Amino acid sequence: MTDAASSDASSGKTSSFGFRDVDAKEKVRLVRGVFDSVASSYDLMNDLMSGGVHRLWKDAAAAKLNPRPGETILDVAGGTGDMARRYAKMARAAQRRRGGEDASVIVLDYNAEMIMAGVAKGGEPEMQWTVGDAMALPLPDASVDAYSISFGIRNVADIAQALAEARRVLKPGGRFLCLEFSRPTASAIRKAYDAWSFHAIPHIGGWVAGDRDSYQYLVESIRRFPDQQTFKAMIEAAGFSRVTVTNLSGGVAAIHHGWAI
Repeated sequence: MTDAASSDASSGKTSSFGFRDVDAKEKVRLVRGVFDSVASSYDLMNDLMSGGVHRLWKDAAAAKLNPRPGETILDVAGGTGDMARRYAKMARAAQRRRGGEDASVIVLDYNAEMIMAGVAKGGEPEMQWTVGDAMALPLPDASVDAYSISFGIRNVADIAQALAEARRVLKPGGRFLCLEFSRPTASAIRKAYDAWSFHAIPHIGGWVAGDRDSYQYLVESIRRFPDQQTFKAMIEAAGFSRVTVTNLSGGVAAIHHGWAI
């Protein structure tokens, strides 16, 4: 359950690829291969792996972002457009209530296969699709009202650089939101989730997607991602203010939210 977002980082810098440390440029190639492989079965796998709970997490994240009429919203690592569809519908509903201009929701993903899978599913009138890099966003400074990245930031070669790019493209007062797998807060939940993810998810990936290895990487990448407070500190170091953390399902996932002030 993750969307592809990578970087053409400088050679010689290392980055995690699952439990391995690889050259950052090599991670770009490896992550692209993962999502080329899983794109066609991505949405089905999300439901099977989470029992559908990822939909509730995404609903909570969209409500936290609170899309508004007339806004430009950038959904990085947007994959097949699950979050962007929510944003577009919520902004349109608010527009019907109080008027205003149409929102613009830009779905950006590094992986063209994921974008094509999303386009095939269909979109909303407010949505635009583009292939692009979370590490070097193809947008001007201070050009978007809200930035989101859901289940994608752990796949970038340099998380700090992706956060810096998010801060760069946000307007003053703009909103940052990241929905990502995190660290369960209770040891019992952590043990149960580890057992499920390491044993069941790769098997499901092999059965449904015919690709056990890609899902093994996805599970390992979750374990390598910083915990809630460490990631909160990284967001603050990128220049965001009033950063909050909302745990979901006992910390299996978390919403990090901040302001470009």
